[in-house]
Amino acid sequence: MFLVDTHTHVYEPQFDEDRESSIVASQEAGVAHLILPNIDVESIPRMHSLKALYPDYVSEAMGLHPTSVKTDFREQLGVIHDEFDVRPYVAIGEIGIDLYWDKTYLAEQIEAFETQIDWSVERNLPIIIHAREAWEVVFSSLDRFPIDKIRGVFHSFSGDEADLERALSYPHFCIGINGVVTFKKNTLQSLLQQIPPKRLLLETDSPYLAPVPHRGRRNEPAYMVHTANHIAHCLDIDVAILAQATTENACRLFDLSLNLERLKPSL
Repeated sequence: MFLVDTHTHVYEPQFDEDRESSIVASQEAGVAHLILPNIDVESIPRMHSLKALYPDYVSEAMGLHPTSVKTDFREQLGVIHDEFDVRPYVAIGEIGIDLYWDKTYLAEQIEAFETQIDWSVERNLPIIIHAREAWEVVFSSLDRFPIDKIRGVFHSFSGDEADLERALSYPHFCIGINGVVTFKKNTLQSLLQQIPPKRLLLETDSPYLAPVPHRGRRNEPAYMVHTANHIAHCLDIDVAILAQATTENACRLFDLSLNLERLKPSL
């Protein structure tokens, strides 16, 4: 069984003491590849350092996270934009709108989000969307662009049934599911059947949102196995089939070249 963690911040300081062993653990758990979304200007060197250590095992996405959007966001966007001329990236992200922590910079978040969507259209790259208590704002921004020109993933999906229906109305977007789906009182489980197999991605969002039985601890890519097993149980399918399908989805969306010959038949 092979999995792709489509969203991990394993380059962050929370892994400074045992990053290498965490990577080894993820490989031993069957996680075939990691995608690293950027956060802001300060996180770029840390992400690049990890890429240099594991050039074939990790891929990078470049963007400005909405919670990092402050008064200097245009300067940060300038630095981030220049990165695309220096090295290859598989996506633009992590970008979006977050109104959970602070609504002070809503206008700036919208401008930053739409600017980076523009980049994705220009460069034909998928976007990794962070949406927290901001679904209508996110959808409103997406609707300003031609629906056939935008593609990506709604990372760490946390919406309700109506939000899922709206998210799936964008034909070239996937739904990213992580350890939250394993939480006892989470309602996401009831929505899994509504996600088409070709639109589902798995992720950890490590070091955050560790799945049961590791809830409350630092999350890491190896723990995605627990999320995959839980989702497969909810969908009443073999976990190897789920792994195959979601790995193929990740390769298609992010243009990854992994050896899929080793994987079992898909859905």
